[in-house]
Amino acid sequence: MVIVNSKEKWDSLQKRMKTQHFIYLQMLSDIHKHPKENRVSCFYIRTMQEEYIVPVNHNEKFGTIQTIDVDDSKVCVGDMKSFIHNSMIDCDHVFGLVDLNWCHYMKTNEPYDFDKHLTTAHHHNHRLHYDKENVNDIIPLVKHGEYFSKVSMDLLDYLEDHDYYDQSILEVLSKIEDNGIQTTDGLVYSEYNPYTSTGRPSNRFGGLNFAALNKKDGSRKQFISRFDKGVLVEFDYDAYHPRLIGDKVEYEFPNGSVHQHLADTYGLSYDDGKALTFKYLYGGITHEIINNPFFSKVDKYVQKLWNTWKGNKIIKSDIYNREISRKNLSDMNPNKLFNYMIQLMETENNMAVLEQLLPTIEDNRSKLVLYNYDAFLFDFDISEGLDYLNNVKKILEQDGKYPTRVSMGSNYHEMKDITEKFK
Repeated sequence: MVIVNSKEKWDSLQKRMKTQHFIYLQMLSDIHKHPKENRVSCFYIRTMQEEYIVPVNHNEKFGTIQTIDVDDSKVCVGDMKSFIHNSMIDCDHVFGLVDLNWCHYMKTNEPYDFDKHLTTAHHHNHRLHYDKENVNDIIPLVKHGEYFSKVSMDLLDYLEDHDYYDQSILEVLSKIEDNGIQTTDGLVYSEYNPYTSTGRPSNRFGGLNFAALNKKDGSRKQFISRFDKGVLVEFDYDAYHPRLIGDKVEYEFPNGSVHQHLADTYGLSYDDGKALTFKYLYGGITHEIINNPFFSKVDKYVQKLWNTWKGNKIIKSDIYNREISRKNLSDMNPNKLFNYMIQLMETENNMAVLEQLLPTIEDNRSKLVLYNYDAFLFDFDISEGLDYLNNVKKILEQDGKYPTRVSMGSNYHEMKDITEKFK
């Protein structure tokens, strides 16, 4: 491995990076900070012929390293979101960007365990200096190199079929993270984890579980607008899962409330009917409901999924053709498989609509700051007016297929329903 410790070595490496495909792995300085607020301690390059490690903010650095352009190179990274937030390469000009962790996940349904290759020096310093900043800057460069070399050799095995894997979810989630969320104590960043068993991203960072913020204990009050004249606005899909499933099984819901429609088919009140709908969807369809017009179609879909799973040992998701394999998931049953598919439908439909939405609002001051399963929270600059919100609502609803409820508030706890203002 070449330690780049002189300008001559650095100039030589830059020339290689502009003409060759390579693996790029980086070590951020601080083990606690979000990548957006962090800095690069050192990075590693693996070409077909050589391995290099380059100190940037590390104690062994030889000079100042500037952000570099790689015009014609395909870059393979270990973590695309971290790379986009903070890297030494100008990612806007990368010819092709491949996330090796995503390739690993697509084949195994599990994230790659980067920590398993941390050396004794890493563990010792992380434990001894847990409360200090930029600990990775003092760990010997050769130890970082030892770690990088093992990681890159492992991940090479998952590169072969990368062209078949859609990575758009990583780009979408990084854009949301990049916007940050304003709190009463300053701007904070969330960190989405798409490497879950069902494909539905979790979202936590810095001790906060952004995907499960309590609506009743006041913990949401800390989230406010960053603008002097701003509010938080949330768009929440109405009866999202029943509508997604209805679309899949070709059941046409009438205009109006889906939950009321299904409650009417049971002969129950709205609240009792809604509870029963979720019981059947997530707990399993029973004989007493098998002849219901909606659930009879759902039951046929569940059985079709299960027969495909048993026969082919694999099923594919609806939008991105993600393969879910029996070898990666044990203890499966028809209803559990159906619930996996519901969550995949939800996630993939959300990513598809956000791919459409985000480019249309990227030049606005108002920002999408939190995505949470069936809801989207915006930090809204009031000066941008109702046209901005109408545009967001129109795109999210996909020509009225998935209606949203809209709420607004000065903080995330005290939100009032304003859906009627859009009619």
